[in-house]
Amino acid sequence: MNHSMPTCRSCGASDLYKFLDLGRTPLADRLLTKEQLDGPEPFFPLEVAYCPRCSLVQILETVQPELLFCDDYPYYSSFLPALLKHSRDNVMELIDSRRLSAESLVVELASNDGYLLKNYVEKGIPVLGVDPADGPASEARKKGVPTLNTFFTVELAQDLRKQGLRADIIHANNVLAHVKDTNGFVEGISCLLKDDGVVVIEVPYVRDLIDHCEFDTIYHEHLCYFSVTALNHLFRRYGLFINDIRQLSIHGGSLRLYAEKKENRAASVRSLLEEESNRSINQLSYYRDFAQKVEGVRTSLLELQTRLKEEGKTIAAYGAAAKGSTLINYVGIGEEFIDFVVDRNTYKHGKFMPGKHLPIYGTEQILEKMPDYLLILAWNFADEIMQQQEQYQQRGGRFIIPIPDPRIV
Repeated sequence: MNHSMPTCRSCGASDLYKFLDLGRTPLADRLLTKEQLDGPEPFFPLEVAYCPRCSLVQILETVQPELLFCDDYPYYSSFLPALLKHSRDNVMELIDSRRLSAESLVVELASNDGYLLKNYVEKGIPVLGVDPADGPASEARKKGVPTLNTFFTVELAQDLRKQGLRADIIHANNVLAHVKDTNGFVEGISCLLKDDGVVVIEVPYVRDLIDHCEFDTIYHEHLCYFSVTALNHLFRRYGLFINDIRQLSIHGGSLRLYAEKKENRAASVRSLLEEESNRSINQLSYYRDFAQKVEGVRTSLLELQTRLKEEGKTIAAYGAAAKGSTLINYVGIGEEFIDFVVDRNTYKHGKFMPGKHLPIYGTEQILEKMPDYLLILAWNFADEIMQQQEQYQQRGGRFIIPIPDPRIV
């Protein structure tokens, strides 16, 4: 084992086992402007390890959060209809089940552009968002969502508590994996939560990542990949108990966890912990052959695209998201295969993909240029995208879905 290995982000153990190496890749969310194409672009190692002590799967490199999330962070949640509905349903159910009122307080960590909290605001329930990215935070304020433009830390939680703020509900969707100080973040949640409050957390599920070969959801912004076993260790350390869990299909397979300060475990939690144990998710063996599967996807995707290019076909890609960046950089798909990338998010138009520098346009380019094939990089929204692009299909366009096995639809 390499002696300079970092220690586990959760329990501090030093005997981490590296099971996947995706090479040196650029920062997946760092889209480039035309001016930046000639400048230096930072690349960092992307290696994934497993902690035998607490079962946490994690990447070994920590890129400074300021480099990742502050200036010009391009992710705006409100461009995803499926995500908006998913969030609204979650909120309505919580207002009901927790009997929230104008006396309550809901806090969201990584509140982005206010897409979730605005549902509470509509119902007259006080909210507070916390998000370090300037653009999304100012969009949130325009929607009437008070937002602190900063990172959430223990110190911030203590300050808010001193001001007399305690939360009935704390939301943290797809942020726990992004946090450099995993323990400090969870301790901060515990500090800010009322004694009878609930934390509602969504994380991508490591089981789905491994079982469906979703290696492209691994990038420098995602430091951790959680199982229930690993989360259970982490939360209990700060007096938080996972009492209920739902499995969701969003983002390629996620967990929504409900954690409280008193233990009152539902069957959902017991059965998932048992299932993880039966399937050896807390054993090294479960992760060992993953690297071979990942290489298999790379090989077959390259073969497929090479064959199509030899037949004289044109290929474009859909989805300038972070997972697309990991996929094209690891597999090695540049302009020799792909003519351009399209995305619905107007903030991304006119920019270029990290590493491979493919140009990003609006989705209207699909029908204008009519490529023979559309490689769906945002495969987690493949059904929604194929429905949107019905006209493209009617004109003879075909889709390539890369994960878990590259196939033409």
